[in-house]
Amino acid sequence: MAVSWIVTAIGVVVSLLGWVMTPSAWGYGILGFGLAWIVLGVLDLFREPARGR
Repeated sequence: MAVSWIVTAIGVVVSLLGWVMTPSAWGYGILGFGLAWIVLGVLDLFREPARGR
């Protein structure tokens, strides 16, 4: 569960960096990459843990 929060936090930081750089194409790419990290981190929070492997 802690890993999900770390991934989400990294996504927020990367998204903010992309937001600052938005007028350029690199800024939009970095912003999208950060938003993808946020979405994946939140989805991982709802994932059922694999028990008994």
